[in-house]
Amino acid sequence: MTLRVRIDQELCISSGKCVADEPEAFAFDDEELSVVQPGAARLSDDRLRRAARLCPGQAIILFDEAGQPVDVQ
Repeated sequence: MTLRVRIDQELCISSGKCVADEPEAFAFDDEELSVVQPGAARLSDDRLRRAARLCPGQAIILFDEAGQPVDVQ
């Protein structure tokens, strides 16, 4: 499965966990909210799931190939 990732900026609390753990996939924007970087497409599904699970604000949302949200818990 190839997962796609999105950040719900309403839920992002700017902890920086995703940016520190996966800097090729996530960065901060001008408002210090996390945004997805092009490198996210190169991460394995396992690494994306881990990033989503460890996000304290649960702002990292993963989708399957059909566009359906994926449960990461």
